Amino acid sequence: MTLTKLMKGIVPVGLLAALPSTAFAAANLQADDFVGISFWLISMALMAATVFFLWETQSVDGKWKTSLVVSALVTFIAAVHYFYMRDVWVETGQTPTVFRYIDWLLTVPLLMIEFYFILAAVTTVSIGVFWRLFLGTIVMLLGGYLGEAGVISAMLGFIIGMVGWIYILYEIFAGEAGQKVAGCGSAGAQMAFTACRTIVLVGWAVYPLGYVFGYLMGAASPESLNLIYNLADFINKIGFGVFIWAAAVQDSAKTA
Repeated sequence: MTLTKLMKGIVPVGLLAALPSTAFAAANLQADDFVGISFWLISMALMAATVFFLWETQSVDGKWKTSLVVSALVTFIAAVHYFYMRDVWVETGQTPTVFRYIDWLLTVPLLMIEFYFILAAVTTVSIGVFWRLFLGTIVMLLGGYLGEAGVISAMLGFIIGMVGWIYILYEIFAGEAGQKVAGCGSAGAQMAFTACRTIVLVGWAVYPLGYVFGYLMGAASPESLNLIYNLADFINKIGFGVFIWAAAVQDSAKTA
C-alpha cells in the first residue's frame, strides 16, 4: 500500500470516529465555553497535522519516513481521543481524565521513541535507548494516573510520575541518547533532537504544575486545568512533529 493510499484511508476513519457525537457536541457547545472551543479547535488541528505529516513522507529521504509516520500516528491518535474528550466536557463539564490518560498512554511513548528514530536516521544507536525512554514514560504516566484517579495518594502519584520524568530528562540530556546526538554529525538531527528535548523539559513542565495546583493544592479549577492541558498538548504533540519534519527536510535537501 502506498503512503498516499494510506493517507486516504486513515483520515476518513478518524473523521468517522467523530461522527456519532459531532451533532450533539455542535448543538451544545456554548459561545463562552472556551474549554470546549479549545477541545474542538485542537482536535481539528491534530487531524490537519496528521494529513500534513503523512503527505510530507513523500518529500524526505527514506531514513526519515518512519519518524514522520510516527508523528502522524501521534496526532491521529490524539485527535480521535480529543473528539471524545470534547463530548465529555460539553455534556458533563467534567474533566475527561480516563480518555486523557488513554491518549497519553498511547502517544507519549511514541513521542519518546521519536528520539530513538531521530538518532537511528543519522547514526548507530543501541536499542537500550528505546527501552529506557519507553520505561520512563510508563512510570511517569502510571504514577500520574493512579494519583489522579485516587487509587493511590495524590502525593505518591506525583512522586512516581516525577521519577519517570526525571529519568527521561537524564537520558535525553546526559544519557546515551544525549551523548549520541552530540556526535552524530547531522545538523538537522541535532536541531530536531534539541528542540524536542526542550519541549520535554519546558512544555511538559505544564503537566506536573497542573497536577500540583489541581490535585495537591486544589487551587486550580477544572476549566483552567483543561484549557492549559489542551494548549500544552497542542504545542507538545504537533510541535514534536514539526521539528522532526523540519530536520527531515533539511537533511534530505543535502542528499538531493
